[in-house]
Amino acid sequence: MKKELIIEWRHAGNAVNKSPGGVEETGMTLAAVLAEIRMLLEMEGVTVRMIETDAEPEGLLFNGIPVERLLEGIEVTALSCSCASCDSCEGGAECRALRYNGEAYEAIPPDLIGRAAVKALEVE
Repeated sequence: MKKELIIEWRHAGNAVNKSPGGVEETGMTLAAVLAEIRMLLEMEGVTVRMIETDAEPEGLLFNGIPVERLLEGIEVTALSCSCASCDSCEGGAECRALRYNGEAYEAIPPDLIGRAAVKALEVE
């Protein structure tokens, strides 16, 4: 197993620079899950770095691998944007979402984030 995990959260617009009070619910949920993963993995001797970037395509990467490539059954879809605080939502833009087990998610479920982190550490 690798001893380092780099988690990159890519999202377009200036959402990267927003203060914690201005981050949408998705971002707050993701930040909490990533902090928990960091704590658990560091107790096991794995160094965890988290990076937020203003980049496209948007997504969550583990050691450079998108979450949808790490886990079977996940596909990337587009949803009409429903978040009021997202800069990319203006003008009826579409947001990136994941479809898993027949359901669409704007925010990646915490259990899938944890499974993707473990899988990324197993990849050579």
